[in-house]
Amino acid sequence: MSDYRVALQDMNFVLHDVLKIGDDWASMPKMSEVIDPDTARAILDEAAKLTSTLIAPNARAADEEGVSFSDGVVTTPEGYKEQFRQLAEGGWVGVTANPDFGGMGMPKVLSAQYEEMMCAADISFSLYSGLTAGAIMTLDLHANEELKNTYLPNLVAGEWTGTMCLTEPHAGTDLGIIRTKAVPNDDDSYSITGTKIFITGGEHDLTENIIHLVLAKLPDAPAGTKGISLFVVPKFLVNADGSIGERNAAKAGSIEHKMGIHASATCVMNFDGAKGWLVGEPHRGLAAMFTMMNYERLGVGIQGLGAAARSYGTALDYALDRRQGRGAKATQETNAEADPLIVHGDVRRMLLTMKAFVEGGRAFSSYVGQQLDRAKYAESAEEREAAEALVQLLTPVAKAFMTDTGLEATIAGQQVLGGHGFVREWGQEQWVRDCRIAQIYEGTNGIQALDLLGRKIVGSGGALLQPLAKEIQGFLAQDAGEWSHEFKQLESALTELERVSKDILTNFRGDENLINSVAVDYLNLVGYVAYGYLWLRMAQVAEAKQDLGEFATSKVKTAKFYFAKVLPRVHGIVASIDGGSESLFSFSANEF
Repeated sequence: MSDYRVALQDMNFVLHDVLKIGDDWASMPKMSEVIDPDTARAILDEAAKLTSTLIAPNARAADEEGVSFSDGVVTTPEGYKEQFRQLAEGGWVGVTANPDFGGMGMPKVLSAQYEEMMCAADISFSLYSGLTAGAIMTLDLHANEELKNTYLPNLVAGEWTGTMCLTEPHAGTDLGIIRTKAVPNDDDSYSITGTKIFITGGEHDLTENIIHLVLAKLPDAPAGTKGISLFVVPKFLVNADGSIGERNAAKAGSIEHKMGIHASATCVMNFDGAKGWLVGEPHRGLAAMFTMMNYERLGVGIQGLGAAARSYGTALDYALDRRQGRGAKATQETNAEADPLIVHGDVRRMLLTMKAFVEGGRAFSSYVGQQLDRAKYAESAEEREAAEALVQLLTPVAKAFMTDTGLEATIAGQQVLGGHGFVREWGQEQWVRDCRIAQIYEGTNGIQALDLLGRKIVGSGGALLQPLAKEIQGFLAQDAGEWSHEFKQLESALTELERVSKDILTNFRGDENLINSVAVDYLNLVGYVAYGYLWLRMAQVAEAKQDLGEFATSKVKTAKFYFAKVLPRVHGIVASIDGGSESLFSFSANEF
């Protein structure tokens, strides 16, 4: 496995030169109090040292050892406990958390880069702090002051970790049918009973306490999702003075044996009358959970990006060093018995596709993070509303498109190495395995597509597409310079996106299967258009910054590659959308 080299130059280029985050922060008093461009660079420097020297070197060994389970106790791989201790001591668990409870209060656009580093270093390890960050956000936004003061300081400090307990054996996507019950006690607590599955970090040995956020139903709950409440259920009860009390009746029954993320404890959690406390209002638990879903789903998308970035670095190292066959006469090294793989056209195709997805994904994740920050901190209501509209549109794209292209990239990286990509030595097979789950959890990518097309596009009558379309149109209205061909390509792709959107809005009432049939294609179309927009923005900035040397030249050439070899995929996608639902639903179940 090759060393992990963090793409710091590209991260800083995206943040400071393309997205101009310094201008954003200067216009947001709450941000300007805690962050400035120089501080941002320093934070990324420290994050790069942490992930490349502490976490990444142990990733392969941790994957091979995995987690073990015995009599309700989960043991994490050797080195994880010390890694987590150093992570917590550095304040990284609470990097975006509320400063009132000890957090750094950093913006999402910056933490997206840190999250990419964590995922590229070791996805399994990143999940313990990543889920904790989600629990912190949920409690901060919805818990009462007593619960916040009881749990947030230790969660933010990384002394405790958090989980999200949603899925049950019979209820995955359809949470409205969960069976976990919450019965009121006499002391304002509730007795929680039920079983949750696929709980990341449900049990482990990294911290002294684990704080579970559990969806359950009260005795008087209405049917469906409108009857779900949210409860905080600690592994160990917390005494009035903040010390650890007796063990709660919340225990791991087993752990899952999985295709990937072997070092992440994925638990079956049994709640047998465990004590819990209501978070927010009764029957409003799902809404509380979904307030942080935009952040969580972007975070899962970044897992795909991180895996792809690590795979690309390994594949590039191998292609530069491994000698096989001969290239064209112009590239042959006559004094060697064979040429390096990098001279071969198909190897270049794979590497450049990976590069286009990684650098495009980095820009996209940062762009979505910027919109999340604007929606939260922008001064004017108009700015906040515009950013929130973009967040609503792009969150499912971030989750699904970045993980789909992430898997494609890791498979391409494995392919570059040939047989050596299939065996353990170089680590490529681990990135394929670890990346695969990201397309499934936090809502499968098919569900994300239905959310985008059904709830966001059709649900808004097409209005939610307009902020992105108008922004791209505004960009295309400027002087194209040397990019006139690419401008026309992006304009054509955007026109097709708007056209198929109108067609779907016109036809979905007459075809109840239409949305379900074309949703994934539609999400991919939005993804390729959004990446094209950001690639042109990056290319124009890079072209004007020739002081960056080969970095700028490579950026410009990669943009050309994206438009020549990747964006044309939209033609097939549009044809598939136009194909409608008939070919899918002409079959009876017996004809499959």
